[in-house]
Formats: sequence, C-alpha cells, structure tokens
Amino acid sequence: MNSLAHPQSRFTPVVRDPQGPRELVILGSTGSIGTQAIDVVLRNPDRFRVVALSAAGGRVELLAEQALALGVHTVAVADPAAERPLREALAAGAAGAPLPQLLVGPDAATELAALECHSVLNGITGSIGLAPTLAALRAGRVLVLANKESLIVGGPLVKAVAQPGQIVPVDSEHAALFQALSGGTRAEVRKLVVTASGGPFRNRTREQLAGVTPAEALAHPTWAMGPVVTINSATLVNKGLEVIEAHLLYDVPFDRIEVVVHPQSVVHSMVEFTDGSTLAQASPPDMRMPIALGLGWPDRVPDAAPGCDWTKAATWEFFPLDDVAFPAVELAREVGTLGGTAPAVFNAANEECVDAFLKGALPFTGIVDTVAKVVAEHGTPAAGTPLTVEDVLQAEHWARARARELAAG
Repeated sequence: MNSLAHPQSRFTPVVRDPQGPRELVILGSTGSIGTQAIDVVLRNPDRFRVVALSAAGGRVELLAEQALALGVHTVAVADPAAERPLREALAAGAAGAPLPQLLVGPDAATELAALECHSVLNGITGSIGLAPTLAALRAGRVLVLANKESLIVGGPLVKAVAQPGQIVPVDSEHAALFQALSGGTRAEVRKLVVTASGGPFRNRTREQLAGVTPAEALAHPTWAMGPVVTINSATLVNKGLEVIEAHLLYDVPFDRIEVVVHPQSVVHSMVEFTDGSTLAQASPPDMRMPIALGLGWPDRVPDAAPGCDWTKAATWEFFPLDDVAFPAVELAREVGTLGGTAPAVFNAANEECVDAFLKGALPFTGIVDTVAKVVAEHGTPAAGTPLTVEDVLQAEHWARARARELAAG
C-alpha cells in the first residue's frame, strides 16, 4: 500500500527551520479555508509565519488586508483586472511600509506554490488547483491539501510526483481518516467509513427532490461553505469526490470505502480494522481543527478549535445512504474505477450542471442525471494510457461544453 497521506509516513521537506516559525504559503487566502487558516496563524504567531498569499481577485480589499496584517513578501492574484485595485489597496494600507511583490495572471498561484517555504496550503476551489498542487510537490514542499479536485482530476499525475506522506489532507473527513489510521498498521485496515451530513434533504425521496429550489439547496444545516460546495453537499457529489480522494490518498479499494449518513457532523470519519475495532475521530464541526492539524503536522496546535462538551447529553445518529435518492456516490465509484480522464469529466460536468441549476436551467435531480450522461458519453479510457495535464484540460473542456449543451435542452 503506497499511501500518499498515511500518518505513519512522515515526509521530510526540503526546507525546514526547526528554530523559528514554520513558513507557509496560502493559496486561495480569501476563501473559506484560507480565511480560517489565517485565523489559526494569527493566533499562533510563534508557530507559523505566512510568507506569500494568492487569491482569484474578487476580494482585493480583503487580500490587501491579509497581506499587510501578515507582512508577506509576495502576493499573487489570478485576475489581471484586479492588479490595479490591489496595488491601490496595498498602498493605502501600508502607510509607507514596503509593499509586497505582486504576481499577476492565471499562472501566478503556480509560481507561488514553488516558493521556498515549509508547507503550501492549497485552498483554491476547483480543478485550477492542479497546477499549483504539482508545483508544490515537485518543489519538495509539504502539501496541506484542501483542493480535493486537483487530486481527483489529476490522481495519476499527483501520485507520480508525491513522496509518501508528503500530502496532509484538510477535508474534515480525510483529516479524520488520517488520524484514525494511526491506530493500526496499513495491513490491519479493513474499511474506511466516510461520514456525510446528508445535507438539507437527507430524508427526502428522489421524487420529493425533483422540485428543490436553489435557495433550499443552499441552506446547509451544518457547514457554511461556498455555493458550489454547498450544492455538492446537497446532491452528495461532494461525498462522491471524497470517496475518490480517500481511495487515492490511502490506496484502499473502492469496495472497502463506505459512506454513512451522520447528521450531527461530529464524527468526521472512521476506520474499521481487521479485528473488528472501529476508531472514530470526533470534534464539533469547525474547519480550524483539520486546518491546524495540516499546518502543524506532525504536531497538534493547542486550542485550534473547541472540543466536545462531555458534560452535556448528546445523541449521534448514523443512517445508511439512500443510493436511489442520491446516486452521486455510486456514480463517483464508477468514475474512480474507470480512472484516466473520467474523474476530470465527472468534476467538470458537475460544476457546469451546478451553475445551470442555480440559474434555473436544470432541476435539482437533473444535476447528477446530466453528469451521468456526460460520463457515459465520455466512455472508458484506454487501459495503460498515461495521463497528461493536457489530457485533463481537454477532457474538462469537452465535458463542460457537453454539459452546457445537455442543460440547455
């Protein structure tokens, strides 16, 4: 079992300074993961120092505020139109202090990912995070991975360059598996159990889901996330992506990765061992805990997030997944088994279908149904064909165009 992220494999990065704060690069700093990571850093200045930030460019005021508060030496922004307002915001807040170097353009985050540092947190949303993921790994950095799409669409590419243990996952489910796996050897693992909140519609039948509105689908009962991730949680596409990610990270076959619905989102995932023991990682739903674990590994960050209050009564429920109402997980298993560019097609088609649903062009159940049609049309990749970045980009381009055609009717 050649695991990318097994906790028993502690990768030693090229750059490490045990005498001072751990130097970090944060990609996607203005998003949900990035802002929470910065909160962890600011509360632990003796442990962490951010040397560079990147963002898409939609929130330049926040990006400038972050850069100045952290004293970073480099800032990257993907949107060229954001360069001027970002420079102005930095100059206005710097009060004469030296301004950070500015990188601009679609490749800026990739350049940033290879900077000298200890760890790179990839909090970018979407498959555009693949190039920065590969750049960080090739540069020998520890990759603190919140961008699951880069692993899913480019699995063979990532596995070809990553050292065992070089990736520390940030998804709450994979961080939970990462911790629970330390309870036994890899040969003793029988099953990974990935928990799902079930989203806002966990008790509805497929027929009842047909009329779901975007406003209803965006009302997640547990987590505060961006629109695409929130809709993915409602359709359980997100859980399907996490099953593929768990397979790639831990080299556990798909038939030994189970999904169970756990509405309270306190048990984040479990590992069942060959003797019948099951180890679960539990904590209140707060992403700062897995983020801090990723930034600080192999050490934990004290008080990263509140723990469970054992003085109060609580009930934790677990239900089997309804594959008829929520077929996304089974479709993801099929896609993951196909391999090649199939996961890229699945992910890209889903992003387009989510956009169509939010615009009223697709019904809720039409999201996964349309993705399934695109995947079926894509077909099975030729056995033994090596995957390239260009293959992934071409497959995504075709999948997006085809999904838009099908959504338009």
